[in-house]
Amino acid sequence: MIEFDALLFDFDGVLIESEFLGNKHIADFLTANGHPITPEESMARFMGLAGQDFLNRVEDFIGGPLPANWNEARLAENERVLLEGVEEVVGGVAFVRSLPADLPKAVVSSSSTRWISTHLRHLGLEDVFGDHLYSGGEHVTRGKPAPDLYLHGAAQLGVPIERCVILEDSPVGATGAVASGAHVIGLCAGSHCALGHDERLRKIGVHTIAHDFEGVRRALGLPASA
Repeated sequence: MIEFDALLFDFDGVLIESEFLGNKHIADFLTANGHPITPEESMARFMGLAGQDFLNRVEDFIGGPLPANWNEARLAENERVLLEGVEEVVGGVAFVRSLPADLPKAVVSSSSTRWISTHLRHLGLEDVFGDHLYSGGEHVTRGKPAPDLYLHGAAQLGVPIERCVILEDSPVGATGAVASGAHVIGLCAGSHCALGHDERLRKIGVHTIAHDFEGVRRALGLPASA
C-alpha cells in the first residue's frame, strides 16, 4: 500500500479517451497530405507532447514545415471535440467520485485549462478539482517531459511532491512524473494502451502499473468499488 497525501492526474488517456481520437485525426491529416502514418505510429511518436515540442516532432517526421492548413484543421477538430465531448476512460469518473472530498487532488496536463475544464464538465466532474487545473502550456515554462508541471501542481496543493501519487499513461508524461520524485502509477486503462505499453512505462521507471482503476484502488489501499 502506498502512503500518500495528494493525487495528481494526467488527463488525456487517464480520465478521457482522447489519445486515440486525437492521434487518429493527426494520422488522417498527415496521410491525406502525403505523409502516411497510422494512428498507432502517431501515438508512438507524438503522444504526451504539446505546444512547440509537439510541432517540432511533427515537422521532424514530415521533413519540413507543416502544411498550410494544419492550424485550421486542428482548430476545427478541437472545437468539434470540445462541443461533443469524449467518453471517459472506463472507471475513471466513478474512481474520482469515490475519493474523499478533502483529499488534495489536481489535474496536471499538457492540454489547455479550457480543454480540461470543458471535458470535466462533460464528465460531470467540474466540481471535484476546483481551481487545481494545471496546464504545461500555461503554468510552467517547461512542459512534459520536464518534471516542472508536477512540481507546480504539488506546490499549489501545499503537499511535498514525495507525498504525491501521479497517474500517468504516456511515456512522455511518465518520464517527467518519475523525475519529479513522486510515486508514479503507470495507468494502462485507455484504449490507446496496446500490448507492451506497460513494459514501456516500466522501463521509464514508474513504480506501479495498473491496467484499470480497480488496480489503482488496490495500489492505493482504497476500498474496492461497489
